[in-house]
Amino acid sequence: MNAQVLVVDDSMMVRMQVDRVLKGAGFSVCAAADGLDALEKITPDTKLVVCDVNMPRMSGLELLEELRVSRKSTVPFVMLTTEDQADMIARAKALGANGWLVKPLKPEILVSTAKRLTATAS
Repeated sequence: MNAQVLVVDDSMMVRMQVDRVLKGAGFSVCAAADGLDALEKITPDTKLVVCDVNMPRMSGLELLEELRVSRKSTVPFVMLTTEDQADMIARAKALGANGWLVKPLKPEILVSTAKRLTATAS
């Protein structure tokens, strides 16, 4: 498999946890500390973005909007966050998010979501 996943979270512990889970499932992982960092690290090889919502400098929703609207990117994008407000989820879906996972991280759900989304990524 070895699809590349960009993990975006301002918590180093969360980045490490997601990295370990995804690498254990055969994915290649690149990490970013916030949305601006992610914009520098995303490449044409990135097959999935797993992103927190609340981060300094650029939030996950701002990153999603930048990718979908300004850059016309179709890379699959999943939110991984403590947020579960319906209006925020609706905004993310309207911007083109492919999924919304609520922390704490459930490894089996993350892996199955990543496999499903990267299987269809071009």
